[in-house]
Amino acid sequence: MNTAPAHPLLSRIDSPADVRRLSRAELQQLATELRDYLLHSVSRTGGHLSSNLGTVELTVALHHVFHTPDDRLVWDVGHQTYPHKILTGRRDRMHTLRQLDGLSGFPRRSESEYDTFGTGHSSTSISAALGMALGAQLQGEKRRVVAIIGDGAMTAGMAFEALNNAGIPHAGRLPNLLVILNDNDMSISPPVGALNKYLARLMSGKFYAAARESAKSVLKNAPPLFELARRFEEHAKGMVVPGTIFEELGFNYVGPIDGHDLDALIPTLENLRDKPGAQFLHVVTKKGYGYKLAEADPIAYHGPGKFDPRVGLQKPATPPKPTFTQVFGQWLCDMAAADPKLVAITPAMREGSGMVEFHRRFPERYHDVGIAEQHAVTFAAGLACEGLKPVVAIYSTFLQRAYDQLIHDVALQNLSVVFALDRAGLVGADGATHAGAYDIAYLRCIPNVSLIAPADEPETRRALTTAYRHGGAVAVRYPRGSGAGLPVPATLDELPWGQGELRRETAAAPGSGRRLAILAFGPLLYPALQAAEALDATVANMRFVKPLDLALLERLARSHDALVTVEEGCLPGGAGAAVLEALQAAGLKLPVLTLGLPDRFIEHGDPALLLAHCGLDAAGIEASIRQRFPALCGASHLRPVANG
Repeated sequence: MNTAPAHPLLSRIDSPADVRRLSRAELQQLATELRDYLLHSVSRTGGHLSSNLGTVELTVALHHVFHTPDDRLVWDVGHQTYPHKILTGRRDRMHTLRQLDGLSGFPRRSESEYDTFGTGHSSTSISAALGMALGAQLQGEKRRVVAIIGDGAMTAGMAFEALNNAGIPHAGRLPNLLVILNDNDMSISPPVGALNKYLARLMSGKFYAAARESAKSVLKNAPPLFELARRFEEHAKGMVVPGTIFEELGFNYVGPIDGHDLDALIPTLENLRDKPGAQFLHVVTKKGYGYKLAEADPIAYHGPGKFDPRVGLQKPATPPKPTFTQVFGQWLCDMAAADPKLVAITPAMREGSGMVEFHRRFPERYHDVGIAEQHAVTFAAGLACEGLKPVVAIYSTFLQRAYDQLIHDVALQNLSVVFALDRAGLVGADGATHAGAYDIAYLRCIPNVSLIAPADEPETRRALTTAYRHGGAVAVRYPRGSGAGLPVPATLDELPWGQGELRRETAAAPGSGRRLAILAFGPLLYPALQAAEALDATVANMRFVKPLDLALLERLARSHDALVTVEEGCLPGGAGAAVLEALQAAGLKLPVLTLGLPDRFIEHGDPALLLAHCGLDAAGIEASIRQRFPALCGASHLRPVANG
């Protein structure tokens, strides 16, 4: 384990009030110590690194200038809030980051009064901050509200919907809202230097504001001159800053300024804090700033596991098992080579969805649409209308954001689109915001949409091929990480449409009253098989959630005394519910136990530990079955099963 160096100033910071008492020189020292503490802390726990290294000075400046928590800071996405957590009384709990019962990797209202809005998905900050600003205005409270949003999150339509609304006067005046665009997609270029620093301070200062308002009042009596002056100011700004669009939306634009320069940040923020109305500050930062290895490769250090900061990330001595994401990435390339009509779409998740190699080999058929899930789905629908075969690679939790488009633009028109749903089920350290807990329930209720839940790596490849060749809207759900570690063939074989398979049959004789069948959906097939060995139960790998294999289901229902369904998804409306509905429709009555994710949000933590807490590891499945059906199991005590 690494030993973090001493941090004499940071160790005395227990709240932002302590930050506000520091001198400018001490603030610089604080930023240096904070960055070092952050680096060593994340290296021991894993977590988001590049984005947090880039927001150190901005976080220090915000807590120095604004009176948090009375003034509200709303962080977009929230994966850049580790410095914020450290400065707001959680420094000594950073060793629990993203672990069960530890600190969340994102802002959480239940965790701290300084976390004013819970985030995890992007592009929500301006909407939430506007609501807070108007709430303060309606209640006669004088507080500032600040939304901090990255350039990536600004690609989403929701951000611009909020900007458009924020620039509209409410009850005759604009809300007191500051939007900070944290632009970390480019290096700090020459314009972001002394001249721009001067212009930013000038445009955010009282003299400029007073002169601007005085000129307005004089020139309003001569409309042609007023319009000429307005256009001159707008285009004069546009020659040195890219702020015209924000001015048109009703904001006073300032920047861009160096987001790592406290001497630029603090006076500009102080000026903007005291200005009424809608303000927009553009700061430029660098991902991974202050740690050369992360600066050189911010993507690799976006969300690393544990590592030695002196050495950096190292390749493991033995290659890890291929992940489901890698299986998808290889299939995508192979299918694209076989079919020139394949087009792949991602909403800003090229690396996360395993599409780097596809982008390199088929750049003309690769489309990263930014953080715009709604557009991604309707864009795919348009491609499908022209006879192309779109594959939308999207996390299960992110497809929730495009639900209307899925129904209205794809399913209603019965268009052929493949949805590769990564991160289905629990995701571990990222917690509830990123867990793919609901896709089974929200997909199977839509007409013209099919859903496949493969159990392992080779079956995932076959499921993707099946979905691609079947036609219509078909989703294939698969989890984060690796599975059983089975070899994946290079062929593009299909699964029999709508058919599951028996993987184990009970030795109990018909009529014995001890015949139990487990219906497994997805990778939980393997812990179900382990439990079945201890219980002597039949196990079916159902594969398809929709269409459900009704022939197999009815055969098992007629030949067994009880059924158990197992899925890594929410129980309300899930695969188990589909089985119950099918049995009722067929007039079949027998006891059914449904096992899945409970009706609550699952916290962050180690995935295996979370599954065990939900009773979805082998021991948990066996225990639940023995408790519900003790007579069928022939035992009154619980027999633990080793986890695989």
